[in-house]
Amino acid sequence: MQEMDPEVKRQLVDIKRGVVELISEEELIKKLKDKRPLRIKAGFDPTAADLHLGHTVLLNKLKAFQDLGHHVIFLIGDFTAAIGDPSGRSNTRPELSETDIKKNIKTYEEQVFKILDRKRTQVVYNSSWMKAKTATDLIRLASKYSVARMLERDDFEKRYKSGESIAVHEFLYPLIQGFDSVQLQADVEIGGTDQKFNLLVGRHLQKDAGQEPQVVLTLPLLVGTDGIQKMSKTFKNAIGITESPQEILGKMMSINDELMWMYYDLLSFQTMEELAQLKAKVKKGDLHPMKAKKDLACEMVTRFYGEAAALEALQEFERIFSQKEKPANVPEVMLPADEHPILVAKILWELKLTKSIGEARRLISQNAVIINDEKFTDPQGGLPARGEYFFKVGKRRFYRVIFR
Repeated sequence: MQEMDPEVKRQLVDIKRGVVELISEEELIKKLKDKRPLRIKAGFDPTAADLHLGHTVLLNKLKAFQDLGHHVIFLIGDFTAAIGDPSGRSNTRPELSETDIKKNIKTYEEQVFKILDRKRTQVVYNSSWMKAKTATDLIRLASKYSVARMLERDDFEKRYKSGESIAVHEFLYPLIQGFDSVQLQADVEIGGTDQKFNLLVGRHLQKDAGQEPQVVLTLPLLVGTDGIQKMSKTFKNAIGITESPQEILGKMMSINDELMWMYYDLLSFQTMEELAQLKAKVKKGDLHPMKAKKDLACEMVTRFYGEAAALEALQEFERIFSQKEKPANVPEVMLPADEHPILVAKILWELKLTKSIGEARRLISQNAVIINDEKFTDPQGGLPARGEYFFKVGKRRFYRVIFR
């Protein structure tokens, strides 16, 4: 058997890190042997205003390719966003307005270059070629795939069998995502495990167009801070990359030790050798898991805000949680004084911590509210509406409420 080229072998190690499935390794090796910059595509639909650490799993992989000298294509799916990706959905996604899409695009462009090299990244919009397509073009594209093949897709199959609605336009989504690969002549496309079907459609359409099919890399969906569901703002378990250094570090410190290693594998820029040594130290007892978690949290804050901000956030965290001190800067909220007591649930609603007084009462019932260093446990209870109170809500939210 012929020995693999050392440079190809080195690149393959970095590329495969954290990858769930590679289709196919033989094809990737063949492309790498060509000694040319490969065209690496990843698509992001601007369906939300901010990116979170779950999005950075793909961005980190793009950066790895970029560091290896390959050509990275950051595709903003402004056309497909209007359709809505049906991946993992149990119902039809609501249509996004053009105004929302444009607003979200702006924030995406600002945030991705916290990780990627702006000068070495090609940013493209699939509306630039899709809006020029005619109805005839779309019909021709639709003819490239059968309904039977579409229904092999896991989420479509489940919805079909359970009698849930599948709108015809949802079938267009994977076809258009696949056509993007034809348009861009992608050598490699990366995506989450929930994108596998869409990525394979790209291979099919490229073959049909006479192109060499793209290699498909799927990456795990990052689990959110709850340790159960994938990271998503919908599930309120996300760590946004534009959140404050204190929020990012605090949320990172809240994850359990088992989840910490998944975050290390998918988010850290440490080498695989360094991570192996780190895990060995923790296993032997030479390093406390809390120290490993603090280091990871600081690495995330440093990436988006710099080392000084990470150090300051860590010091603040240790002061509050290790030494049980109050934070240095606590937001003050002024409320009108009154001779009658005011419900604590109403105060929480006034602080915009809950959407309703009923939800605030549930928060109190969960022992999540501390007032002047004492737990407040009466959902129907109130406070004299005068003077000032120090509120701690949950683990990281502090307020000084002043009645005047």
